[in-house]
Amino acid sequence: MLKRVFKGFAYRDFRIMWIGACTSQVGTQMQVLAQSWLVFQLSNSSLLLGFDSFLGTIPIVLFSLVGGVFADRTARQKLLLGSQVVQMTCAFLLATLFATGVIHVWHILTLSFVVGTAQSFGGPAYQALIPSLVKPEDLPNAIALNSIQFNLARVIGPVLGALALAIGAAWCFALNGISFIAVIVTLLIIRPQFVPTKTAESVLGSMKVGFQFIRKQSAMEALIVLAFSMTLLAFPLVVFLPVFTRDVYHGGPNVYSTLLVSLGIGSICGALIVAGLGKYRRQGRAALLMLVALGVLITGFALSRSFILSCVLLFLSGGTLLAVFTTVSSLVQMITSDQMRGRVMSVYNVAFRGGTPFGSLVVGALVKEFTAPRVIACNGVLLAILGLYFLLVNRKVVAL
Repeated sequence: MLKRVFKGFAYRDFRIMWIGACTSQVGTQMQVLAQSWLVFQLSNSSLLLGFDSFLGTIPIVLFSLVGGVFADRTARQKLLLGSQVVQMTCAFLLATLFATGVIHVWHILTLSFVVGTAQSFGGPAYQALIPSLVKPEDLPNAIALNSIQFNLARVIGPVLGALALAIGAAWCFALNGISFIAVIVTLLIIRPQFVPTKTAESVLGSMKVGFQFIRKQSAMEALIVLAFSMTLLAFPLVVFLPVFTRDVYHGGPNVYSTLLVSLGIGSICGALIVAGLGKYRRQGRAALLMLVALGVLITGFALSRSFILSCVLLFLSGGTLLAVFTTVSSLVQMITSDQMRGRVMSVYNVAFRGGTPFGSLVVGALVKEFTAPRVIACNGVLLAILGLYFLLVNRKVVAL
């Protein structure tokens, strides 16, 4: 069973890339904890907390399509290296600003936008690179294992981040900057089997070809709409955990860290289950059923006033959330050719990440008027309705 769960690690380049990415993600999650808490502490505003998330992800909506074209035209490693260097520089700059005592909210907001811009080029390249490191039949397993490294980091990162935050936020930012060295080294070591396409086609022309490819795949458009809708409604749960920490549980960084860890451990368990299952029949139907369950769990968390029960519901929500997103991502990757992968994944990336900034911004404004529990509970109900719609009405995903 364990051999089947960790089958992707048999591939040298995937194993090396996984270790580097996981190390970097630990640093990133340390910064996420410190940055969210710092913005909320400096501004005392849920609106600015949502705005910070918006600025960090809106560049992905604006620039990922261009990034996808470059991911198909250039060496994906070089594109990723550039992205990592920019993000590392921003982390060290934040550490310096905080350590010297001149940090302001606008500094954080500006650097969030710069980091998001770097990710808009690095994201499609990374997603397109992973399938070239494993055989096609092991792709679902590799995607699930890739999700595990992200969520393992989301468990380890907040724990280390809470310890570092007790000393000073500058440590969280500095350690994140150092963590980027690991992924930069791995990018210099791996040897992916991908040769960029040489073409005189314009960037807009290449984007058009990518859209035409998507429209020819019967279920692709439905998967992309589903990805956008899910992040629009589900991800505000993560973004606004600092608000629940202060207003519902009346706690500080340690309580916030515990909530994040509960979510992260659940996500790891969900990814392990998906990795063990590999490719199976009716993945589309399974994803939609899990989406309905996710909506119910998020609503339960929002309405809970017991901290222990809330941690349990977050654990289950994390597992279900990761299982849904991993399954949908696997379906998109499996019906995409390698030469089109950068462009297709950039469109998927726009949808997947695009829901977050708009959801964060809208929820941030609504929380100010109606409180976080009410707004997040409504999001959970809408998620369940979304899953039922794709199960019973628009059945293209069910057939996969």
